[in-house]
Amino acid sequence: MRKNIIAGNWKMNKTLAEATQFVAEVKNKIPATDQVEAIVCAPFPYLASLVEQAKGSNVKISAQNMHFEDNGAFTGEVSPVMLKDIGVSHVVLGHSERREYFAETDETVNKKAHAAFNHGLTPIICVGETLEQREANETKSLVGEQVRKALEGLSKDQVTQSIIAYEPIWAIGTGKTASSEDANEVCAHIRQVVKELTDAATAEAVIIQYGGSVKPSNVDELLAQSDIDGALVGGASLEADSFLQLVEAGAK
Repeated sequence: MRKNIIAGNWKMNKTLAEATQFVAEVKNKIPATDQVEAIVCAPFPYLASLVEQAKGSNVKISAQNMHFEDNGAFTGEVSPVMLKDIGVSHVVLGHSERREYFAETDETVNKKAHAAFNHGLTPIICVGETLEQREANETKSLVGEQVRKALEGLSKDQVTQSIIAYEPIWAIGTGKTASSEDANEVCAHIRQVVKELTDAATAEAVIIQYGGSVKPSNVDELLAQSDIDGALVGGASLEADSFLQLVEAGAK
């Protein structure tokens, strides 16, 4: 049975004091169960401090991005070697905001996914469509192609270890949420694409999250769906109480 993974993506928010206060408030309250995993995706400057603070707890710390090279003349970038060196366990790849504002492509997401596995990091691979693409009935074809390109060249074991986050761009930070049935339909399609790329066992095992205005009031309905295995959460992950409610929902 697949676990639920609740990942809080803070984006470009919080001071160091606010970040450490958040982890202090949640780290001893995460349910001790294999049914749910809690991840905090924090800004680069705070990662080392939060990794140290979260030691011995059930909170895992993730970066929000990384470069695909191990080192080199890439001013302002952070490498997988650096993330692994400070104890980060996960990294978000291909978030729609990275694609829209920072020229992320399917090809660079794939390079980063390979680099993550080369250094023992678990990638959280984001896919999703715009409102225009959804209205043009392009959701499944576009999301399927994003998944195929992101996973290209990965072994079955690596695909199984990957986390895929379906985030319809029109639902991120807008207050709009895909209906639980619509979200599940796309997540099921992603699972089918993984099956076509690998095999049924791999597709059944891979974790597929939903993201897009997830909050305590709608998380139960989303997690009750057959193919949604947790959530990648933005705004509702910024407050400790709200984040804990989401994690507790995932533990049910």
